[in-house]
Amino acid sequence: MTGLLSHVEDSIRARLLLRRAQRVVVAVSGGADSMVLLYLLHKLAPEHRWQLIVAHFNHQLRGRSSDADERLVRKTAKSLGLTCVGGRGQVKARSRQTGQSVEMAARDLRHTFLARTARKWNSRCIALAHHADDQVELFFLRLLRGAGGEGLAGMKWRVPSPVDSRTWLIRPLLDVRRAELTSFAKEHRIAFREDATNASLVHNRNRIRHELLPLLESRYQPGLAKAVLRAMEIIGAEAEFVTAAARDWLAARRRPDFGTLSPAVQRRCLQLQLQRLDVTVDYQTIEWLREKPNCPISICPRVTVSRELGGLVRKLATTVLEFKGDERRVVLTEEGGEVVFSGLRCQWKASQSRLLVRRPTVERCEFFDADSVGSAITLRHWQPGDRFQPIGMPEPVKLQDWFTNQKIPSARRRELVVATTAGGEVFWVEGLRISERFKLTKSTRRRLAWRWQRA
Repeated sequence: MTGLLSHVEDSIRARLLLRRAQRVVVAVSGGADSMVLLYLLHKLAPEHRWQLIVAHFNHQLRGRSSDADERLVRKTAKSLGLTCVGGRGQVKARSRQTGQSVEMAARDLRHTFLARTARKWNSRCIALAHHADDQVELFFLRLLRGAGGEGLAGMKWRVPSPVDSRTWLIRPLLDVRRAELTSFAKEHRIAFREDATNASLVHNRNRIRHELLPLLESRYQPGLAKAVLRAMEIIGAEAEFVTAAARDWLAARRRPDFGTLSPAVQRRCLQLQLQRLDVTVDYQTIEWLREKPNCPISICPRVTVSRELGGLVRKLATTVLEFKGDERRVVLTEEGGEVVFSGLRCQWKASQSRLLVRRPTVERCEFFDADSVGSAITLRHWQPGDRFQPIGMPEPVKLQDWFTNQKIPSARRRELVVATTAGGEVFWVEGLRISERFKLTKSTRRRLAWRWQRA
């Protein structure tokens, strides 16, 4: 028995990935990793009496190349005497309909097909060809996104399908390097196809694979993959411990004081409760709930949650917030002036100046190019469709998106005052950045000093 074949058999046995005489759906894309997985399982099947079903999903993203992948998989399955089940999906259409990325739409359609195939063939197991390099790339992808312990732990050897919890996904190659799989395929003359899109640097994963990892390995850590995989094992074990502690706390009849729990366990308790409420949040929202009991936070227009002092999270009844329509037109006279609008007292003064002024150190004070702003402005509240170009950003964004990025609750957004030019362009939002288009520059002749404070 070859080294790789023996290694994979040992992994399957040690991690209890497959039982004797089990029926297994093998997901085969046509690439080297999945073709090698099929070859290995086929070699091991007679001794363990496994029944293999080959499943191939055509994403229809690469035209003739996708069809050629499908033909190779079908041909290989036939040569091995195995049943091959094919599926197709309109990935781009799904992406447009759902707003998902193409990658996420492809993943959802693929998993749905695999789970459906497993049910049809009375199988409770789907074998995937993810390998060690996939793990390392995933680690850096999630690290750059700011993932926590569970995310950084990466893929598991055995995990329920995201589509059907009764069906298990297994990954027998999770500790095998890509180069070893490719070498094995060539040595044993296993036909496979290269996906040309894997060389494209459009996607983050490919940039990590072709740029970041080679740099880290050549300049910083030659044994990068081994070090990262070891770190993922450690992080995963610790994340499982934290999750178990959080589940124990939630299940206890007499719970210890929430404040006595470690921050890691507190966060996980909140995450688990939000999952039960079918609410997805980010780190900042978790921290808000953790640090501020009985302070509601709006997750989206119709979902508001709050943490009780004891640590339990509740979904609160919400009402649709209305936009405020009041506004006030203001003429910016040369001598300066003052106006009160919606509880906000604003003062202004224009002056001749060719000197650039950095962002003021005084609180609630900004400087603008007076000629760009103009002599008449309007004070009002945020309205649907408002766009704003925060200083330092190359182009305008929706004010709603900007509020979301700044973690400003929905109710608070409607209280903030904005100032627009006579032409309706937003140049100032209370408490946030000024607009890029109205900042002071070398060509500024008149400077507008703008101060405000809540009355």
